[in-house]
Amino acid sequence: MRPEILYPLFADIASIKGVGERAKKLLCNLIGGDKIVNMLWHLPSNIIDRTYSPRLANAIPGRICTITAKVVEHIAPKTSKQPYRVVVEDDTEQLSLIFFKVYPESIKKALPIGAMRVISGKLESFNGQLQMPHPDYIAKPEELKNILGMETVYPLTAGLSNKMLGRYMAQALAKVPDLPEWQDEKFLAQQKWNDFKTALFNVHHPKHQADLEPFAKDRCRLAYDELLANQLTLAIVRQRVKKQAGRVLKGNGLLRKKILEKLPFRLTSAQERVLCEIYADQAAPFRMLRLVQGDVGSGKTIVAFLAMLNAVECGAQAAIMAPTEILAKQHFETIAPLCEEIGLKADLLTGKTKGKQRKQLLLDLSEGKINILIGTHALFQEEVTFKDLAFVVVDEQHRFGVHQRLLLSEKGSKADVLVMTATPIPRTLVLTAYGDMEYSKIDQVPEGRKPVDTRVLPLDKLPDVVAAVKRKLATKARAYWVCPLVEESEKSDLAAAEERFAALQKIFGADVGLVHGKMKEKEKDAVMERFKKGEIKLLVATTVIEVGVNVPEATLMIIEHAERFGLAQLHQLRGRIKRGFEASTCLLLYNPPLSETAKERLNIMRESEDGFMIAEKDLDLRGGGEILGTRQSGFTEFKVADMSVHKNLLHIANQDAKLILEKDPNLETPRGQALRTLLYLFEKDDSVRNYKG
Repeated sequence: MRPEILYPLFADIASIKGVGERAKKLLCNLIGGDKIVNMLWHLPSNIIDRTYSPRLANAIPGRICTITAKVVEHIAPKTSKQPYRVVVEDDTEQLSLIFFKVYPESIKKALPIGAMRVISGKLESFNGQLQMPHPDYIAKPEELKNILGMETVYPLTAGLSNKMLGRYMAQALAKVPDLPEWQDEKFLAQQKWNDFKTALFNVHHPKHQADLEPFAKDRCRLAYDELLANQLTLAIVRQRVKKQAGRVLKGNGLLRKKILEKLPFRLTSAQERVLCEIYADQAAPFRMLRLVQGDVGSGKTIVAFLAMLNAVECGAQAAIMAPTEILAKQHFETIAPLCEEIGLKADLLTGKTKGKQRKQLLLDLSEGKINILIGTHALFQEEVTFKDLAFVVVDEQHRFGVHQRLLLSEKGSKADVLVMTATPIPRTLVLTAYGDMEYSKIDQVPEGRKPVDTRVLPLDKLPDVVAAVKRKLATKARAYWVCPLVEESEKSDLAAAEERFAALQKIFGADVGLVHGKMKEKEKDAVMERFKKGEIKLLVATTVIEVGVNVPEATLMIIEHAERFGLAQLHQLRGRIKRGFEASTCLLLYNPPLSETAKERLNIMRESEDGFMIAEKDLDLRGGGEILGTRQSGFTEFKVADMSVHKNLLHIANQDAKLILEKDPNLETPRGQALRTLLYLFEKDDSVRNYKG
C-alpha cells in the first residue's frame, strides 16, 4: 500500500484551485499525468529577472522593467489598425502602454485613471518615446513584492499561460510533505545536497541561470533520487529472479559439436566467450536472465542456436521469439536446415499459421516432437503448450519491459531467458533498462567481413549517385534507397518515398520496388521476397528496413537527407549492407548547410563502424531521451535525470542499490522504510509489492 504521507501528492490535479475541466486536460498533456506528483517533475526551462525597477527617466529600453506609476489617460484607436494606448507616469517621465486586439472595458477595469499600478514588461523606445507593448503584469502596489524578483518560466502548451501554471505549481509545491530521508547521511554531506523538499523547492525557484542546468546541486539531488528508485527497482526484480529455482542444463555437447563441424566458418573469440557465460548460467541451479548485445552481423543467431541446443541435448525444448514475422521467418530459414542436418525438428509459428497446419503444429509441440519453435508474439498465446520448455530466446527490439520478461519464462518449467538485441546500447542505458539482467557483449565481427565504404555527399550530386547505382546493378548487385524522415512539412515520408520511387522507375523500370510502413505485412513480405530473389534489384524504402532484413547480395545503400536521422538509426540502416562478405558502399546524402551536430553525426558515421562507440556518441549528442528512438521503445524515460549528464550518478546508484539489498534485503530498517516511500514517490509500486511488511 502507498504510504499515507504521499496521499496529498497522488491527489488528482483537479483538486488544485482554479483547475477546471479544460485546464486539467491541458495540464495532463503537458505534465504527462493527472496527479499532483506529475507536476513536481515538470521543471522550469528559464527565468525572467523582474528585479530591475528604475525611475522612468533612468530606464534602459530593451530590458524587462518593473515600475510603479500613475494611470494618466486612455487613448482609444481611431482606426482598427491602431493600438489602444494607456499613458502612465511616475514623477520623472511618461510611458505609453500599447495594446493590440483588446477589449477596452477590461483595460479600463485593470488601469482606472488616477490609480497607482505596478507594471512589468519589456521597455521599448519608439520615436524617442518610452513604450511597453502588452505588459506581462499589471497589479496593485501592494502586490509589488510578488512581482519584483525572479520569475520562473516553464515549458508551456497552447491555452496555458506561464502565470496560470505558476499559480498551479505554487499550490502543488505547498502539498509536498516533510519526507523521511532515504539517502545515506554520509553521502548527502559529501555531495553537500539539500533534503528532498528543499531541493525540489529550489529547483522550482531558480535564482540564477546556472540553477537551471542539469548539473546544478539541487537538480542532481532529484536526479539521484530518481536513479536510485530505478536501480533499486531493477535490483529487487533481479534478486527475485536469482531466488527462483531454475533447472540445471548441462548437455553432452554432441549436437553442438556436429553443428560446429558443419558451419562454414569458425566462431569468433567474442562468440566463444559469450557462449561460456551462457553455458555457466544454464548449468547453475537458478533462473537465467541474460542480455546479449551484438552489433549488426556479429553472429548472435548462431550463439543463441548453440545455447538452445544445450537445452535440447538435455531432452528439453527451446523457443526463439522475434518482434516481426519477417524476422521470425529469417531465423527459421537459418535454423531449420541446420536442425534437419542433425536430426532435429524446428518449426515456425506466426499469426499466419492457420487451420490444420496450426492444429498439427500445436499437437506436435505438446508431444515434444518439435525441438525448437520459432515465432512472433504468437508463441505466448494461451493455447500454445510445450511438452518441456527450458530455454527462451527473445530477439528483442526493446518491446518488453521488466515484468514482461519475467512472464516469458513462465511458459516453461523454470525456463531460462536470453534476450538478444542488435542495437548497440551504451553501458549507461543498459543499466537503466536492463539492470535486472546479466549482460554479455559480442564485440567482434566474423573474419573476412569487409568494412563498408561510407561517403558523405551533398544532394546536388544526385545525378552522379543515380549513375553509380546503374553501374552497381549491372554487376548483379542489389541496392537500398532509403527516403528521409520528413520534417514538419506538408509531405509525409511515404509521399517522399513514392516520389523517389516514381523518379527511379523511369530510369530502372521493373527493377525498382517500394516498401513502406503503411503497407500490410503480407505486401511488405512479398516485396522483400522479390528483392531477396533478385527479381527487384533496387528497393526504395522508408525506415521500415532498419531492423534485421537479411539480403547478402545488397551491397549499396543510399540514404537521402541523412542529416535528419539519428546516429543509431544511420548505423542500423548501414547494417543492412553488412550481411555478406562482399565489399559494400553507403552513400549519405545531405542538404547543406549542416548544423554542427549533423556535421558531427555524419563524420562519426564516415569514420567508424563500431556500433558501441557510435551509441555512446549518440548519447552524448542527443541525451538519453532521444537515443535509439527510445521514446518509442521499452526504455525508461526519466523525468529529472539526464543520461548525458548524470552517468556518474547512475553508477553510484547502481552500487548503492546492491549494498542496500545486501544489508537490508526486505527494506525493514528505518532507511529501508524511507526507501519504500521513494519507490512509491517515483511510482515503482510493482517492485515494492514484492516485499511483505
